[in-house]
Amino acid sequence: MRKIGYIRVSSEDQNLARQKQQLLEIGMDIIFEEKISGATMNRLELQNMLKEIKSGDIIYVTDLTRITRSTHDLFLLIDLIRGKKAYLKSLKDTWLDLSEENPYSQFLITIMAGVNQLERDLIRMRQREGIEIAKREGKFKGRVKKYHNNHAGMNYALKLYQEGEMTVKQICEITNISRASIYRKLLEIKGLDSI
Repeated sequence: MRKIGYIRVSSEDQNLARQKQQLLEIGMDIIFEEKISGATMNRLELQNMLKEIKSGDIIYVTDLTRITRSTHDLFLLIDLIRGKKAYLKSLKDTWLDLSEENPYSQFLITIMAGVNQLERDLIRMRQREGIEIAKREGKFKGRVKKYHNNHAGMNYALKLYQEGEMTVKQICEITNISRASIYRKLLEIKGLDSI
């Protein structure tokens, strides 16, 4: 069993020393550290740590906001860690200790999952209610088309297509617009179902 530490701050000008000291005081075999936003799981050192962990390892963080800022991502991380038969422990969030058969930690994680789901459902419900009100008031226009009639890139792609001197593949490379988008726009212009 190894003790693996993960420490993170959001930007280059912030200091990792306090977190590092807290973990070193309880003894670590490896510490992964990085200076990057916690908004995504797509972080180099986090991914390196997830690849490194083995059965029986315990991952330590000073607090959960260091490993992720998202409840959804926390559950994903817990599942990944458990999948490798490893554990996660937070020094600040003492209720989270998955290194033992702790029914309270599992209970609180389950409650957090429920709260997270409720929050997402309430957001969707408020969004639907807002759209219905906007529709009744004639203010809802729906999603704005990405390639509207005045979109310079699409207009240039259509011009090149109409000139007929380039292949659609070449036009896509020059304009950075997908083949499907160009064909969809051509169908829209011609009012046809297929080309």
